[in-house]
Parts: sequence; structure tokens; C-alpha cells
Amino acid sequence: MQCNVSLLFYLKKQKSYKDGPMAIYIRFTVDGQRAEVSTGKFCDPMRWNPKSGRAVGTKEGVRVLNRHLDSLNFQFQQIHQMMEASQELISAGAIRARFTGKSGKVLTLVSVFEEHNKKMESLIGQEFEKSTYLRYKTCLMHVRDFMKLEYKITDLPVSRISFKFLTDFEYYLRSTRKCANNSAIKYIKNMGKIVRICLGNGWLTVDPYINYKPKVKKVNRVVLCTEELARIRKSDKIRIERLKVVRDIFLFSCYTGLAYVDVQKLKRSEIQTGVDGGQWILTSRKKTDTLSRIPLLPEALEILERYLDSETCIVKDLVLPVPSNQKMNAYLKEIGDLCEIGTELTFHIARHTFATTVTLNNGVPIESVSKMMGHTSIKTTQIYAKVMDAKIGEDMRFLREKLAVH
Repeated sequence: MQCNVSLLFYLKKQKSYKDGPMAIYIRFTVDGQRAEVSTGKFCDPMRWNPKSGRAVGTKEGVRVLNRHLDSLNFQFQQIHQMMEASQELISAGAIRARFTGKSGKVLTLVSVFEEHNKKMESLIGQEFEKSTYLRYKTCLMHVRDFMKLEYKITDLPVSRISFKFLTDFEYYLRSTRKCANNSAIKYIKNMGKIVRICLGNGWLTVDPYINYKPKVKKVNRVVLCTEELARIRKSDKIRIERLKVVRDIFLFSCYTGLAYVDVQKLKRSEIQTGVDGGQWILTSRKKTDTLSRIPLLPEALEILERYLDSETCIVKDLVLPVPSNQKMNAYLKEIGDLCEIGTELTFHIARHTFATTVTLNNGVPIESVSKMMGHTSIKTTQIYAKVMDAKIGEDMRFLREKLAVH
């Protein structure tokens, strides 16, 4: 129900007042009912404009006072908007109680989100990656912009997070922010964690996600075929040293399945003798903290041998001198152009290539691939399990030969 709400700053003469500055009060009016509270500030009546409810003058003290009154007015507007959003009974007394903090703290979406992000930031490098923290930080930015645009508010009581709020937020991400389907769903899932915190603490009683079923679309993983992989490995067009190093690091990932961050941190001590007597990588994945045990193929061993005497690697006890991810991808683009690779090369293509071209399409069981890649669920590995046309053609050739015999 709509009601007439207003705020007025005025000077109040105390009983003992004789002359000099007078106390500045705030009067809240809701449908004719009034409630007032002191601002704790004073002003000379000769310097007060009752029409604007502000002090008159250009001196610094006057400007400071008026800025303070402006901030109190903004606080009042916020309280009014939040009470409307949470469908609270709005009265002059209720606004005054909220304004003075005597109504109890109302938990809001932004305050819970900010507290979550603050804790996450303090655990970067221990439990969370910086990229994860930045994703939640970006999600909060989108939530704030969404509420400001759609609801004309800057915050919302957690009790008002609803199914409609989620669907409106998703529509905002897709339409205004132009997010692709899976990006929008990731932000919705980030919001889901905040909602679970509210549910777990009893701040929210109804789960808005109960009937909300966002669907992630399957993405075709870009991989290199055997011929493209060989072209990069054997190319004599790569003559610049920095490109040679990047090619080696990229190929090492193609033959081990390690993600960029895992190659970057891979220590020499993590190359050990495995159960078969060969050289294995025994490392822990940064993303999931799961163990990866990867027997090294001859192509990977050949690359490692080239950097045994690297001063940078020796000093840092690293296997390879890996530059920043940004530089890696920039140089990989150059390598892709030199080797005439139709797809734009990025480092993560190497991991996909290991899963598909190097292992699964050569008959390595998916269970073994899952263990080597450090996946926590085989369902994750199944994403990579697409069979290439070359493999299909080879299998059908064997079938034709077998049928021809009979």
C-alpha cells in the first residue's frame, strides 16, 4: 500500500533557549503522522533557511553541516525503500526506530554478500583461488546494478530474496549485461551460495531455488587433432626463443593434461619414479586439491630434458619457465598463425587435447584419464569424451575389413 512519506529538517527551540545556535531536528511524516529525532547538530537561526532545510553560507563549517544533512536524507531514503521492498508496515515511528537503530539490525543481501567476499578474500591461496574471489566480486557488482536498475534500490532484506528476484536477475544478466547462457548460470550459482548461507543461519525460511532449475548448455570443447599437434611440434617456422619456450610448455600440457596453473607450479621434486619404473608426475591439482598421477610420455620427457640446465628453473625448483597466462595465450596466437592452425590457440586447449586426442581416442580407458586429470568425478571427464571423425573412420575401416573376411 502506497503512503505519503516525507522528511523535514527544522530548528527546535528548547525550553531553556535564550539565544545562539538551535538544535537541528528531523521530522518524519507518514500520512500525517509525525515522529522526530535530533540530528545532534546545531545552527544559528540567522543562518538557517527553513524552506530548504539547510544552513545558508559558503564557509567550510556550513558546507560540512549541509553535507551531513544530505547524508541523513539519503539514509532516510534508503530506509524507506528497504521497508517498501520488504513490505513492512511503514509508520513515522517505525522509520524513526530504524533510523536510530532501535528496531534491530535487518540483514540485507549486500551485507551478507560483502561479508562472504571478505572472508573469501582472506583465504585466497589457502582454500580459494583469486579468480574464484573475483567471480563472486563481479557477481555482487551485477546484483547491485540489477537492484538499482530494476527496483530503484541499493540493497534488499534477505527475507525478500524470492523466485521472482532470481528470474528477474537472470533476465537482467542475459539482456542488459549480454551474458551468454553458461556465464549467466554461473552468476546465478554464485548467488546460490549466498542464499544457502542465509538459509543455514535461519535468516531466510523459504529456498527461492526450489523451483528454479537453470540449465547449463553443453559446450563443444576445442581440441587439436593428431595432425595439428604434430604440425606444432615439428614446425621449423618457430624460430624466436620466447615462442619456442611457449610451444614446449603448451606441448607439455598436451602430453600430460595439466592445466596452466598446475604446469606453472610443477616442481622438479614432483617428477618421480612410478610403479612401472618410468618417470611420473605426482602432483596436486590447484583447483580441486586432488592428486594427479601421470606417467610421462616420451614427448613430455624430451621437453623436460631441454630445461634441466635452465637457471630460472634451477633457482625456483621448477620444471618449466612458465610466463604469465596472458603472455602464454598471446604467444600461442602467434604460434597458431605460424603453424596455420584454424582454431585460435589458448592454453586450455592443451588440456582438452590430452583428454581427447592423446588419450581417449587412442583407447585409454576413461577411468584412467579421469585419474590423470585429477577430476573429482568421472562425469567431468565424460565432457571430453567426444570421438573424432578420424577415430570413427579408423574403427569403421576395421569393421569393413572384418566383414569382408566373412
